[in-house]
Amino acid sequence: MKSPRSTQSANFAPAPSPWSPLQNALFRSMWIATIVSNVGTWMQDVGAGWLMTSLSSSPSLVALIEAADSIPVMLLALPAGALADIVDRRRLLIAIQIYLLVVAGALGILAVLVRWKREHHKSALPAERFFSAMRVGMRFVMHTRALQTVLVRGIAFFVFASATWSLFPLIVRRELGRGPEVYGLLLTCIGVGAVAGALLLPRVRARVSRDTLVAGASALYAVAALALAYVQNIGLLAIAMLATGVAWISILSALQVAAQMTLPPWVRARGLAAFVVVFMGGMALGSILWGQVATRIGIPAALTVAAAGMLVAIALTLGFKLGHHEVLNFTPTMDWAPPLLAETPELDSGPVLVTIAYRIRPDKRAEFVTAMQEVGEMRRRNGAYFWQLFHDTGHPARFVECFTDESWLEHLRQHERVSVADREIQRRAKQYLVEGETTTSSHWLAEPGS
Repeated sequence: MKSPRSTQSANFAPAPSPWSPLQNALFRSMWIATIVSNVGTWMQDVGAGWLMTSLSSSPSLVALIEAADSIPVMLLALPAGALADIVDRRRLLIAIQIYLLVVAGALGILAVLVRWKREHHKSALPAERFFSAMRVGMRFVMHTRALQTVLVRGIAFFVFASATWSLFPLIVRRELGRGPEVYGLLLTCIGVGAVAGALLLPRVRARVSRDTLVAGASALYAVAALALAYVQNIGLLAIAMLATGVAWISILSALQVAAQMTLPPWVRARGLAAFVVVFMGGMALGSILWGQVATRIGIPAALTVAAAGMLVAIALTLGFKLGHHEVLNFTPTMDWAPPLLAETPELDSGPVLVTIAYRIRPDKRAEFVTAMQEVGEMRRRNGAYFWQLFHDTGHPARFVECFTDESWLEHLRQHERVSVADREIQRRAKQYLVEGETTTSSHWLAEPGS
């Protein structure tokens, strides 16, 4: 008989080492190359922020430096995500690094990418078109509640968190009356805190939910912002900046992981691009906002308002649950039966209307309708731009599901995209069918010019 202690040990696997990903040679090379590249990027960011305080003492103008860093990423993230889902990501990264090599220099990362032997999923269908891929990506975001939850939690944090980053140079120069060496020291403390937080995260995540982690880290970030507003002692500020780094990496990591776990491979880059839009958009627009606020009420007061806003946002977003360790199975099932065809449609012909007939047990109508709402969300996530459920007024237990795809090609993509998780959603709806019954589907192709 197992002892309680041995049973408890079996239920809780030891937390993975934070260094375990570095055992992968490709990841290790990419990680080192990224660090080397980011050193130069952060040197430029620190220099630009401090230089701006020499050129102008206006908080709104200094805050625009952070906005200028974030706005291009916000605007280009979704198109970049669409491209990454359409083409081989390895080749795309090599092309981007060649461009960066021309304008700034990224030889180390380029060398690593050339060594990357990535298995690119080959589809029998033609690659998605760029604008269609963007529309489908937006549709996926609009109909994936778990991803929307991540984006809401991200907005609630980044808009207020941007106050610290955008006003930081002026705090050191005007409020503390110190020079660039103190500015660099405090930024270093943020970096050290972020590294320390990354090392502790695996153990923390094993013990608390993502919701608790994000809420606690947001509160810690708010307290550190208040310290930055009112504390004059450099030693105490260094401790506050260590806390800022821990909170920042904890929230960023938790939200990124939560976002990735909602995304199947075919739309992963576009979904993460939506997260980047929220991240950079919140930082850019927040920086502009807090620069204007600080100009009117002063820097300490602006940081106080931002910290208070962050605490209020924690309370308002507690209902948006990120989940704990749920992992959906996005493995394609490829078990949708191919359509019965008397003719071979052109791939670009369409739109395509699909109808699926159901005969439900009369006492289970309400449960079936509720389950079909999830089916509708799944259809739209996978590419349909219209979905509706109808019932027969003469026979209320008979239902017809209708959804529309942009083209015959887009409908065939739905066959490729259906995953194990999607099949489970369909199974929950089909359990209410009359015993022995099955569904019947029809495919309707729009007449040209109609």
